[in-house]
Amino acid sequence: MAIKIASNKLSQAPVLKHIMKRCSSLGRKQQQHYDDVPKGHFVVYVGRKRSRYIIPISFLSHPDFQILLHQAEEEFGFDHDMGLTLPCEEQVFKSLTSMLR
Repeated sequence: MAIKIASNKLSQAPVLKHIMKRCSSLGRKQQQHYDDVPKGHFVVYVGRKRSRYIIPISFLSHPDFQILLHQAEEEFGFDHDMGLTLPCEEQVFKSLTSMLR
């Protein structure tokens, strides 16, 4: 990824809290869609087809993943019922998450 964002963990904490709150409230609102999500994980949607992935919450603190979160906030916002949508191609997402595991 060529995009660089200045990383300040103190300013990112409120964003991460908001994401976690949204993810947990989505699970309560639409429980039938999130029954397969293990504790400590959350759902994201990626790519043009909005493919669904279940990923560990620990990814939220990784700087490269935070870039995606920032882009998601700018492009889609975090206040919608579908879940967290990330603005990247599926192959880029798969490559990133394979490095984070």
